[in-house]
Amino acid sequence: MDQRAVSEGAPNRGSWRLKAPHDVLTQGLVVSGFGSLPTGRALFLQFAWDGVGTGAWLDTLATVAPVTDADGREARATALSFAYTGLRKMGLSPTALATFAAPFREGMLQEDRLRRIGDRRNGEWLGTVIEGGPKWSANTPRRGALAEVEAGQSAALTATGHREEQITTPITVHALLLLYDADENSAEKWAEEVEARLAPHQIKVAHKLPLDLRPDERGVAREHFGFADGISQPMPYDDAAIILSDGSAAPRDKWNGVPLGEILLGHINGHHERAPGPILPDDPGGKGKAAGLPPHPLAEGGLDLGLDGSYMVVRELKQDVVAFWQSMRENAAHIRARDPDHSAHVTTTWLAERVVGRNTHGDLLCPAGYLPRAPGDQPDNDFAFWDRDQHGAGCPAGSHIRRANPRDGLAPSVDQKQTLLDAANNHRILRRGRKYGATISVPPKEDGVDRGLLFICLNTDIARQFEFVQQTWLLNPNFATLFDETDPLIGPKGAMTVRDQPLRRRIEVDTFVRMVGGDYFFLPSMPALKYLATLGSAA
Repeated sequence: MDQRAVSEGAPNRGSWRLKAPHDVLTQGLVVSGFGSLPTGRALFLQFAWDGVGTGAWLDTLATVAPVTDADGREARATALSFAYTGLRKMGLSPTALATFAAPFREGMLQEDRLRRIGDRRNGEWLGTVIEGGPKWSANTPRRGALAEVEAGQSAALTATGHREEQITTPITVHALLLLYDADENSAEKWAEEVEARLAPHQIKVAHKLPLDLRPDERGVAREHFGFADGISQPMPYDDAAIILSDGSAAPRDKWNGVPLGEILLGHINGHHERAPGPILPDDPGGKGKAAGLPPHPLAEGGLDLGLDGSYMVVRELKQDVVAFWQSMRENAAHIRARDPDHSAHVTTTWLAERVVGRNTHGDLLCPAGYLPRAPGDQPDNDFAFWDRDQHGAGCPAGSHIRRANPRDGLAPSVDQKQTLLDAANNHRILRRGRKYGATISVPPKEDGVDRGLLFICLNTDIARQFEFVQQTWLLNPNFATLFDETDPLIGPKGAMTVRDQPLRRRIEVDTFVRMVGGDYFFLPSMPALKYLATLGSAA
């Protein structure tokens, strides 16, 4: 999948890092996928106290799993993010909570949002969600619910005009703690120690996932369907805040360059504006200033709670590897049986590559076969579709990678290529996910093991970035020149068109990826974490 786990570095250029002081103010997860730490744990935390608690548990966490900043490589690494309900339970003021972006405040399970991102429609969970609905979320109250109770009002109206439904999951997650380590035994012991140290603070590990890269002998990390991971990532640029790892300047990358404000709050984004983040409107006792929160440049008297933080989208996605390869095998056999004179090349792997848009080594499909490798024997990621494969003769127009990042492929004319490439880059997301579950046998056989991807991405505008990609590109039935087709890898059951001689092939794909749980989180800066630790303490 093109929205997947992240391998260390980037194929065709030096990796980037943050300049001082942003490197020590930003969580390391933003800059690094921690590729040198191949295993770890995702601990989904539930704050079990009644009413409003305190941030004192963060001081305890700092003694056993200190959150890692972005100033260098560590022997272990930690990242911490909070859901809206988690910040509220910790006692962040209502005025500060109101300054967060609406998607974060409403949560992923808000009814209209579920419809837009393809999880639920007309009161029913869709086939791209596990049976019975997701098992975990932040369980954010529906919009205006608290105020409505106090005022004796009824539920808000959704965009479709009916009373909004409160959707809940069996497990409530208030914060997500990510632990990265060098080996499996160490990671498990570390996770157990963290859980034991947080238990006295009435913090429960409500759900836990192992995190793995498991690179092969060439250092290539693969997701469970068997395709190379982390090939395409945006390359942020900002003269004041970013340099390459060798210390040289980081110019705007022609193909994948995005302003830093697409990834970090408080920096200039693709609309030439400061990416808006949350504000601390007042600072009783000066705790915010003492923690290092700077004055907000646009809110007089307020402190910038969002600077050098980000919004984090998290979705646990279960992969059915057996169903994927069985579907490819059956479709290939069907094509060969119907058209024996022109289809000897249609194999199981040939079809699977066209569903993804790359071969299993990560090389882009093109009319001549595969895009030649870049220096260092890495997949070439510096390309556009218009000149190489405008009509999808090599890499199908509806393949996963063209939907996830169409580059200039949607340009209506040659003079619009750059405009459409720039527009596509304004919707990019930085992926920081990893797979979970044991590697399946080859060939794959049913073994009863849950495996999949903990999808994690960073963006500063959830609606314009993650939700746009999900709704307008991945799940749009009329994407590009197509009709009644959605993403063949992560979408619902349906058709896919593949251009081929003499004209085209049309195959039926099943549902291979199902959402197990998910929500939106806030990844605070290091100063913001210090401030959150003061919540509930004496002035």
